[in-house]
Amino acid sequence: MFSKRYWLCVGTYTLRGARGIALAAFDAVAGEIGPFAFAAELPNPTFQALHPNGRVLYSVSEVRDAAGRRGGAIHAFAVNCATGALTFLNSRPSEGAGPCHVSVDGAGRYVMAANYASGSAVVFPIEAEGRIGPASGVAQHAGSGPNPDRQKGPHAHSITPDPKGRLALVADLGLDRVMLYRLDDPPGGLTPADPPSVAVPPGHGPRHVAFHPALPWVYVVNEMGNSVTAFSIQGPGELLRAEQTLSTLPPGFAEDNTGADIHVHPNGRFLYASNRGHDSLALFRIGPDGRLTPGGWYPTQGRCPRNFALDPAGRWLLAAHQESDSIVLFRVDPATGALSPSGRAVEISMPVCLTLIPAP
Repeated sequence: MFSKRYWLCVGTYTLRGARGIALAAFDAVAGEIGPFAFAAELPNPTFQALHPNGRVLYSVSEVRDAAGRRGGAIHAFAVNCATGALTFLNSRPSEGAGPCHVSVDGAGRYVMAANYASGSAVVFPIEAEGRIGPASGVAQHAGSGPNPDRQKGPHAHSITPDPKGRLALVADLGLDRVMLYRLDDPPGGLTPADPPSVAVPPGHGPRHVAFHPALPWVYVVNEMGNSVTAFSIQGPGELLRAEQTLSTLPPGFAEDNTGADIHVHPNGRFLYASNRGHDSLALFRIGPDGRLTPGGWYPTQGRCPRNFALDPAGRWLLAAHQESDSIVLFRVDPATGALSPSGRAVEISMPVCLTLIPAP
């Protein structure tokens, strides 16, 4: 059974009015979002991740310096699922500058973050009550890509654990590679896998990663190339092989655009990727073999859809618009994957990340 009520937690840039993590009630039956209040005040909590138990929220502070140290920070908050209140637990330095992504493995053992500005990834063990322990693994990337403006050095843009919790995939925009790390040798370390990385097309700039819920496939949205690269997962060694790279833009669109977020529908039949510039969601149909075919484009009714979220039942899609300060709600057709406007939108300054927390 899926929850009927959620708390919608919104990570923001605190540059023009937002004060931190915002919170609102979301009715997943009626499709209604309540008024927002700020549940935790901290600078640039741009990305967040929920512990599998639903009772601890982790957030980055996407800054270059925090708590007197060079680099950003990762914060842990206890969640009161009845009221949505967030209670601060502790923080740790992110061991790098500009942390822009945070995730938790499926067993709730580790919280991990990607530092964009310094091009590194970090893993922390999760301690009692969900507190963040000292860093157990740090990986500093090196190298460059063909774009002299954006790829002079490494830029780790996300870190995503595989569903089995054995691998962490780090999409590095600066290197045009997805770095592969073992999490369990040593426990909580970041040991390069064999091979240690897989490539996307030169200059495409990988950003975010989404695993298929049932098939041995993983999909990467490429920010600079406005594309999605589909990888099959091969055999017991869990090797990744690039199978396809498809554009996220319709034919003939030649204006400025960057790819942003990517998610697979809970039923495993559809994939969505967001476009900033075209301001749309690209729909791809997923075949029984895991391969993608384009399924159309849907305007998101706002500017710069940096992030979006599907509710666990796959009935609703919420799109966050960083530049037009809004979150727009769409109905999802589970048979076709098509999106239709619900007519509902809420205002909030510079929303970046959306997280749904089940409420009783």
